[in-house]
Amino acid sequence: MTAPLRIATRKSALALWQAEHVATLLRQAHPGLVVELVPLSTRGDEILDRSLATIGGKGLFLKELEVAMLEDRADIAVHSLKDVPAELDEGFVLSAILPRADAADAFISNHYKSIADLPNGARVGTSSLRRQAQLRALRPDLQLLDLRGNVNTRLAKLDDGHYEAIILACAGVDRLGLSHRITLRLASPDWLPAPGQGAIAVESRADDARVRDLLAVLNDADTLLAVNAERALNAQLGGSCAVAIGAWCVVAEHGLTLHGMVGNAATGDLLVAQADFAADKPVELGHEVAAMLIAQGAAEFLKPQR
Repeated sequence: MTAPLRIATRKSALALWQAEHVATLLRQAHPGLVVELVPLSTRGDEILDRSLATIGGKGLFLKELEVAMLEDRADIAVHSLKDVPAELDEGFVLSAILPRADAADAFISNHYKSIADLPNGARVGTSSLRRQAQLRALRPDLQLLDLRGNVNTRLAKLDDGHYEAIILACAGVDRLGLSHRITLRLASPDWLPAPGQGAIAVESRADDARVRDLLAVLNDADTLLAVNAERALNAQLGGSCAVAIGAWCVVAEHGLTLHGMVGNAATGDLLVAQADFAADKPVELGHEVAAMLIAQGAAEFLKPQR
């Protein structure tokens, strides 16, 4: 009998939804395969009173899941790709990238229809420096306040009157059946998402050939091209939670178009660039747009902002 495939996942409703979604796809692709969830708590979930930039960045959502794989308590881990650092720790690979959902950010407010409609000095909740930089560029008068916790916690804080609006990822809100809460979808390229936003990634040990073979069927070719370009840009710029970087790649018949942004969350200054490349060169495209941003002076923006 084939050994069960064990999925390490965070315990939030969204993480569990994503892990169960991957489990369902694997059961469909491999009839007879037993798939089990291994829910775990991560430091990123436990420390909610400080921004990710100050407590160690996105890797805090991965570490406990990777330890579980190293200790043979799990075989794979399921992540929102936007939470996966540009460079993985040695010994791990992303073995599957699923078809991308809506990559846009969601403007959510109970009283206002858009960022432009917010009153002077309105309180907007987001801990993302990328979102803060773009908000500051549009509305320097706004009060930008930290917002941590799972999707339902963040919505509850909005409903309790702590903010006039909050910014979340559309994909997470949609996956939880809460699309009706989205006031406005902030569309690219005018508003850029995080690299990889909207995509689900499956991580495994690099040396586990059986698992990598099982996961290969889940890969979506177009999503893989797009996020490889975005993550190559992010890696080239040294992307982390401590800097504001946005990226959005469009896959079309002519090839790939990548939009990139580096911002300053304190001032609202933004640098933007875009380029086109052949569809078989996503990494080169990411490096090209990163070079264009650096040529505009991005190095000054890439110093840790918190």
